[in-house]
Amino acid sequence: MESIRSLVLVLSLALLGGSPVLADVLLMEGIQSAPAINTPHNGNTMAQVRQQYGNPVSEHPAVGEPPITRWDYEGYSVFFEHDLVLHSVVHHQVKN
Repeated sequence: MESIRSLVLVLSLALLGGSPVLADVLLMEGIQSAPAINTPHNGNTMAQVRQQYGNPVSEHPAVGEPPITRWDYEGYSVFFEHDLVLHSVVHHQVKN
């Protein structure tokens, strides 16, 4: 029984090994890297962010548990968990 399994495995690999490999080529036009924007780093406190980057354009109240707060600056947003930076997200720039 083991020899039959081995034979089936060898034959299967031989058939697959002889098959041509096909692949698609994906062309992406107009890809540009995001401009470098200095944003707050994870772990900074709200006080440090306010001191280094100034007052945000808008502050959104905390939501959920743990409380997540969002501050919007020109070009990016900063998300806080309690008092600490969780993420900084650069806004997408729409091209005309």
